[in-house]
Amino acid sequence: MSDLEQLKARIKKLNAQATQLKMDLHDLSEDLPTGWERIPEIAQKTFDAYTALTEARKAFAAGGG
Repeated sequence: MSDLEQLKARIKKLNAQATQLKMDLHDLSEDLPTGWERIPEIAQKTFDAYTALTEARKAFAAGGG
């Protein structure tokens, strides 16, 4: 498997993770005020996931993908 194919697979995985975390954050917001203590944790995980996804997409584009 080429580097670009590996990166494309990583992007697909990161996208799925980021989407799930986005939905978790959305669900948490719908249940407020229940679970408000988890907001910073879920928000940070979501932020980190989208940061990793953005970096992977930039690397893919820079690699000719």
